[in-house]
Amino acid sequence: MENISSILSTASSLAWGPAMLVLLLGTGIYLTIRLKFLPLRHLFYAFSLLWKSRKSKEEGDITPFSALMTAMAATVGTGNIAGVAAALFIGGPGAIFWMWMTALVGMATKYSEAVLAVKYREVDDEGCHVGGPMYYIKNGMGEKWKPLGFAFALFGTIAAFGIGNMVQANAVAGAMQSAFDINNQLTGLVLMVLVGLVLFGGIKRIAHTATALVPIMAVLYIGFSLYILIMHADALPGAFNTIIKSAFTGSAAAGGFAGASIILAIQFGVARGVFSNEAGLGTAPIAHAAAKTNNPVEQGHIAMLGTFIDTIILCTMTALVIMVTGVWTSGETGSPLTALAFTTGLGSDLGAVVVAVGLAIFAFTTLVGWSYYGEKCAEYIAGTKVITGYRVLWVIAVFAGAALSDYFNTVLILADVLNALMAIPNLIALLVLAPVIVKLTRDN
Repeated sequence: MENISSILSTASSLAWGPAMLVLLLGTGIYLTIRLKFLPLRHLFYAFSLLWKSRKSKEEGDITPFSALMTAMAATVGTGNIAGVAAALFIGGPGAIFWMWMTALVGMATKYSEAVLAVKYREVDDEGCHVGGPMYYIKNGMGEKWKPLGFAFALFGTIAAFGIGNMVQANAVAGAMQSAFDINNQLTGLVLMVLVGLVLFGGIKRIAHTATALVPIMAVLYIGFSLYILIMHADALPGAFNTIIKSAFTGSAAAGGFAGASIILAIQFGVARGVFSNEAGLGTAPIAHAAAKTNNPVEQGHIAMLGTFIDTIILCTMTALVIMVTGVWTSGETGSPLTALAFTTGLGSDLGAVVVAVGLAIFAFTTLVGWSYYGEKCAEYIAGTKVITGYRVLWVIAVFAGAALSDYFNTVLILADVLNALMAIPNLIALLVLAPVIVKLTRDN
């Protein structure tokens, strides 16, 4: 098993190496230019569309607003708390600047994915609207490209159990154990029940849950973060100055911090941006394909807000709290670093609770959102008859992720590799279908 883990670790390093990050970032830059910087020009228009879309009665299964909340439920996860802290620790404050840049071009990628998802979606045997990379590859690129769509669906079916299931369940169990001394097995059982109640209700119940939880958790997390930032307002200018300066000069060693080069800042900033908002991975368009809309371009505008809210707002809150409280040089990393920042800013008891509860809710919504992604990928391969069995396996994996440790890392590394492989068919499709995206945008 150790040999297998070693091989998978090497594969993961290659899969998420510079070539993949350049491909993801390059696709975003290309689409941003082809769309004439539409995400930046139409940001406020997109928010107005989102507000109006809450009561849409057009063709589809869930409102465009709920589609965004479902996509964000899957996107906003442990990466917003632990991932940003790790990127800041390893890549230095400059990583945050490159995370911002990645998000800005990632908005064009996310916009394009949703446009294609609605344009080429289908209605399955149960009357539900289904779409995503596998469908816009098949329906937009032709029969000869169908194996590429199958590859995406296969990778997504399996990868979902790692990144969207076991790693999230494990994070919830860890948070509950450290903050409230709750047994991992008990957490696993409770999670099984809660996740099962939601996902066996299908996309509508998933959307209702996401629509209820995502705004609340985002507002509370931002609220506590803003309180700390206001209390440390005098440190904000210095934090921004350090972030921008370090992006181009690297970071000098200080305290427990080992220092970071410009290359590390760029690498971890880009990686965190991609992992956080999933722009280019092809997951979010699966949710947006179910939206009640007849206008792919409008849904594209709404979809790109997920990247803006997730990375530009939520991840930035985490980064700035860590910076202004001065704990980024403490030697801690991951969720312990974020916990230390909130503990310093809010006081020991409240700070620990905010991070633990925030981590748990973020991870729970990711569990729910990714269950839909994996299910739709499996459905593309085997039809609607596979849905019930996939849901049962999903619930079992939730308990395994929370309660078990044997082979856990191996499963996660395998999922990480497959997750990277999901991006390749999607990025190829985005580049090939870019003229369609531009035409639909121009004609809208």
